[in-house]
Amino acid sequence: MASFEPVDSAEVHILVDNVTDNLSSVPPYVETEFAGLRRRRHGHWVLGGSCLCCAAHGLSCLITVRRGARTKTLLFDTGPEDRTFEQNVSRLGADLSAVEAIVLSHGHWDHGGGMLRALQIIRDRNGGKEVPYYAHPDMFRTRAMKRPDGSLQVMEDVPSVEALTAHGANVVNTTEAVSLLDGMAYVSGEIARVTPFERGLPGQHRRTLDGKGWELDELIMDERFVAVNVKGKGLIVFTACSHAGVVNVLKHAKASFPDVPLYAVAGGLHLSGTNERIIPETVAAIRDFGLAVIAAGHCTGWRAITALANEFGDKTLVPLAVGKRFSF
Repeated sequence: MASFEPVDSAEVHILVDNVTDNLSSVPPYVETEFAGLRRRRHGHWVLGGSCLCCAAHGLSCLITVRRGARTKTLLFDTGPEDRTFEQNVSRLGADLSAVEAIVLSHGHWDHGGGMLRALQIIRDRNGGKEVPYYAHPDMFRTRAMKRPDGSLQVMEDVPSVEALTAHGANVVNTTEAVSLLDGMAYVSGEIARVTPFERGLPGQHRRTLDGKGWELDELIMDERFVAVNVKGKGLIVFTACSHAGVVNVLKHAKASFPDVPLYAVAGGLHLSGTNERIIPETVAAIRDFGLAVIAAGHCTGWRAITALANEFGDKTLVPLAVGKRFSF
């Protein structure tokens, strides 16, 4: 893309994440779930389980950008299923009527499982208007992970184009990069794989196009990132799972906008499970980007969080948790 004009500010509300954490201290630009409750209810609330969010294996971010008097909102993923998404949206007081676009980061159930319910909620609150929905055609392939015994563990599909359309989505199904929200946000095309150590998700397969067999699909080329350019800061890169590798993601973002500094990366870095082996190389490579904020969560894993904390300290590393609100 030739240009990517900055916005005045960006706010990110974490609707779904693997972790809930209301007691750890946070920097001034981050609001915890507890602090949000106090602010919204002017201090008049009784603390109890019925007012709090639930953690779940997945990720969902509500991204709001502002330029002058204009405000635009994007929903990036929905987490794994309807109940967690709907409950957290309600308890966080998140305004889904403002959502003007949805991006699914890649075709995994823990990011797209709540999509149909999300569409229903959005359209119930926006007067029934269609919602642009940005996808990649390979997201809709059935996937599976190879077990140690050689058998395949099939994954739940993300909602199909037909189901999304029936629920009011206007599906933009493309492999190319797209400017959205009137140029205030960007969703990448396929992410170039250039690092020697980031090799995707070992053991993942997908159905062949004829539906009769399986083929290796470790690179997960349908994964994309979202970026916004904040005035005076630079690019905030939202990487849902980093199956491409977070270093590849950041390299691709930098190559896409070479004149804009990288400021923050937010999302899952997928350095857990079989990818724990590449934590040292990943942490070392991230140094080169000079990030001010690393907001890591979801599938990053505690070993990687520890390594990032040891390397960058708590002025840079701010782990995600459900209910947190980041203001950039």
